[in-house]
Amino acid sequence: MTGTNPRVAPDLVRQHALKLTDLTDDVLFADVWDRPDLSPRDRSLITVAALVALGRDARLTGHLRRALDNGLTPGELAEAITHLAFYAGWPAAHQPRPFMIAVSVPLRGPGTESGSVADLGVSVG
Repeated sequence: MTGTNPRVAPDLVRQHALKLTDLTDDVLFADVWDRPDLSPRDRSLITVAALVALGRDARLTGHLRRALDNGLTPGELAEAITHLAFYAGWPAAHQPRPFMIAVSVPLRGPGTESGSVADLGVSVG
């Protein structure tokens, strides 16, 4: 890491692409995510929407957790993904379901009462 910011990039990537991980840690998460014109909550909503629309599943679980930590509720995430179905396509909107279920277990953020999968607006089974 070139700066004093916490490491965000995965260690596996760090071993093979040090500059990429430095840019991830020092520019993306220490600069772009901290810029004042958008709140972390808004940045999370935009990021989740982009990942869903583009089918970038590999980063989705982490960003869904970050979105919850940044104040989005499970209901807001479910509503955003429902809205995306009409713009990004039905398959894209259904793709996040397993990731939403995966992040439902540790839900303890704002707007979550029971911490269940039902809080995410998805059904199991």
